[in-house]
Amino acid sequence: MTSAAIHIRDLQKTYVVSERESGMKAALQSLFHRRTTEVRAVDGISFDVAPGEIVGFLGPNGAGKTTTLKMLSGLLYPTAGEASVLGFVPSKREKSFLRQITLVMGQRNELYWDIPATDSFELNRAIYRIPISDYRQILGELTELLELEPLLHKPVRNLSLGERMKCEIAAALLHTPQVVFLDEPTIGLDVTMQRRIRTFIAEYNRRYGATVLLTSHYMADVEALCRRVIVIHHGKLLFDGELASLVQKFTAHKTIVVQLENPNADLSAYGEVVSYEEGHYTLRVPKADTARITGRLLADLPVVDLLVEDPPIEEVIEQVFAQEGS
Repeated sequence: MTSAAIHIRDLQKTYVVSERESGMKAALQSLFHRRTTEVRAVDGISFDVAPGEIVGFLGPNGAGKTTTLKMLSGLLYPTAGEASVLGFVPSKREKSFLRQITLVMGQRNELYWDIPATDSFELNRAIYRIPISDYRQILGELTELLELEPLLHKPVRNLSLGERMKCEIAAALLHTPQVVFLDEPTIGLDVTMQRRIRTFIAEYNRRYGATVLLTSHYMADVEALCRRVIVIHHGKLLFDGELASLVQKFTAHKTIVVQLENPNADLSAYGEVVSYEEGHYTLRVPKADTARITGRLLADLPVVDLLVEDPPIEEVIEQVFAQEGS
């Protein structure tokens, strides 16, 4: 048996979807001769995740991310391939497996709407048979980490989206799962709340050694939490490795941000001028020419400040998908 916390090989999920043309005639024909097509949501992906690792699981809408998480948490049965989580086969949904994992899906309400969050927490304690002393300890830690004290006794319907999401995460972690599947946990939250959730995830991982598989469209989540990323598109795996390696592999340019004493200079001879804001020029230059162009800028112009950066991770991900589709 593998020592990986999450292990999948050639995992597939195929849906059979009915098709028909519009109109009454086509509707009647479909009653007797239904036409179907197969949609492969997950197409033979393979990867391992080590115990205690936080991995970003990236891809556009429809790439197969949520389908994969549902198979790993036992909500969907794979069409083909194999999957194991903590040595268990997820689709069997054994009690000892379910006690050690959790799935948090952004904006999916798991708390009871008309009662305080603390009552829902008590229900989860009973479901997972958490001893009272353990429950009080973990609830105290979660309350401290997520700043829940003012929220616990309010009806869930009276909480803001960010407050409700914090309570949702706390409810999902009361049984201290060793594997945490997070599907867009910060979606719809403001920047401050996103930062708090990221800080909490990192601290939970540190305290409990939990393995975390995270999907997010907010690249700030990925950059803050994940050294490793797995990228899928159309159900197929495109990349599996360190985030820094992804940037190196799929980008052909660097970004130079330069501040000049003369705010009206023409920098088009040095590279593509992407933007100008408050005396700062942003240039996009070929990666191989970065050192030469930086030297020219410093030699030719009255430079106040200069910074060389990799392109934003959002651009890198877009480039990955563009190359896969070409």
